[in-house]
Amino acid sequence: MLFAVRSAVALHRLLDVLPVFAGDRRIRRHFTLVPGSTFATEALGALDGAGARLVPWDDAVRTSYDLVLAASPKGDLDRLRGPLVLLPHGAGFGKSLPGEGSADSASGLDATFLIRDGAPLAALHALAHGDQVAALAARCPAAAPRAAVVGDPTLDRLLASRGRRERYRAALGTGDRRLIVLTSTWGPESLLARHPGLPARLVAELPQDAYQVALVLHPNDRSETGTLDLTEWLAPAVAGGLLVPRPYEEWAAVLVAADAALTDHGSTALYAAALDRPLLAVCDDGAELLPGSPMARLLAAVPAFRSPDDLAAAIAGHRPGSVRALADDAFAERGRALERLRAAVYGQLGLDPPATPAEPRLLPPPRCTAPAPVAWAVRTTVDGTTVSVERHPPGGDGPLGHLAVEEDAAGVRHARSAGVLFRRARPASGDAAWTAGGWTADALARYPGRRTAAVLLAADRCVLRRPGGALLSVRVAAQEEAGRVHRPDPAAVVSAVHAWLATSEAAATWPVTLICRIGGRSYRARLAPATEDEAALEV
Repeated sequence: MLFAVRSAVALHRLLDVLPVFAGDRRIRRHFTLVPGSTFATEALGALDGAGARLVPWDDAVRTSYDLVLAASPKGDLDRLRGPLVLLPHGAGFGKSLPGEGSADSASGLDATFLIRDGAPLAALHALAHGDQVAALAARCPAAAPRAAVVGDPTLDRLLASRGRRERYRAALGTGDRRLIVLTSTWGPESLLARHPGLPARLVAELPQDAYQVALVLHPNDRSETGTLDLTEWLAPAVAGGLLVPRPYEEWAAVLVAADAALTDHGSTALYAAALDRPLLAVCDDGAELLPGSPMARLLAAVPAFRSPDDLAAAIAGHRPGSVRALADDAFAERGRALERLRAAVYGQLGLDPPATPAEPRLLPPPRCTAPAPVAWAVRTTVDGTTVSVERHPPGGDGPLGHLAVEEDAAGVRHARSAGVLFRRARPASGDAAWTAGGWTADALARYPGRRTAAVLLAADRCVLRRPGGALLSVRVAAQEEAGRVHRPDPAAVVSAVHAWLATSEAAATWPVTLICRIGGRSYRARLAPATEDEAALEV
């Protein structure tokens, strides 16, 4: 059996159908790289990463195969010997590339690519929905009798993995935050091409205790631009917390973990819709989106994104099931794609299929992470003993209340500008260690003019000191809601205490209980003079 690969995205689609043949020792899987694509380099790297057995193209065209699978009809597939099973390389057939094939057809439905020497190229078109069979019949009547509706194996992986959502969010460090995913296709009309500053803008404008942002890029964009250039272009946003998942499996796990998505006309939006995630469109007028396609109907039905306020409104107003319905005309046979595809391809092979079920492989937990923030621009509002806190990456627009800096992790420039210096306690190493009282006094002495120095002892406990003042203890109560326990970052609580002390310290009568509003939740923080034991803790 030969898997004919033209691009990384086509390879990823083919890898998702491997469970069709799982456990069958009669099957030997060979892969070849179909020449002619500008994205061949990325495809070659993806093949190597998959551990695939690679057959040179010149050898592949001289060999007879019992079955050939491909996820793109482009290239010299007609030179390969064996019945061809053709799968879509995306969802919904919603995009046409100007100057390539017929102007009104996606390549997977275009007779320009599907008919070779007057005969249909493929023995089987494995499609995701009956409407796609009808579209194929309209655009390429000779190929339509060879079409079958099997469903979408990639979608079934996402749907099967929904039970792992909490695991994915834990791997991403999302916590209580809302995970917002930007999805960008490739080419001049993509989200990233039209709005290159949007990822950095969202990272800067959305409060970091309430939101986390990820950018899902099309594999062709990585291939065309190069991973190094993309990494450097996105570096400021990544430094502020942007996640950039890898193009195979990881993007899908991030989408399962997401709370909402901003999308262009790329087919990833249909997967987000099938997961029932609130969607907003970031799609300017262009020539690529096919009118009347499931993608065009989806984009017409969801609100346009203009500002973060639109995002908050879409999440608050989301009705369960409403977005999922927008993907109904792109995906049929949900949860059955592998079994139906197995029946079809084993029919082509003339073999009885394995007795074991063909089941989607659950997506592994994502490994993409953003650097842990070590400095925040903090905006606070004090109303009596209630303090609201918003934290953003430093250097952005908008009013700045104070800069909070992890002193031994950030650079000197930020430390010298900080209103709050803090460090996180860690196990002592070597023969010497600071005490909590000693480090706070030393930090204020080394950085004159700083107003608060704090040590974060644990998730629920801090100590802090103001210039000339005594060491204070802060105890933070967790919030329980619907059977879940929520805790804030103690660094955010320190910023709340810092803001309150700046206005109320002189009149304080200890102990004082503050209500700290962080990330949309309220936490109680009890502020009192530190004990001798707390001051002596090694940090």
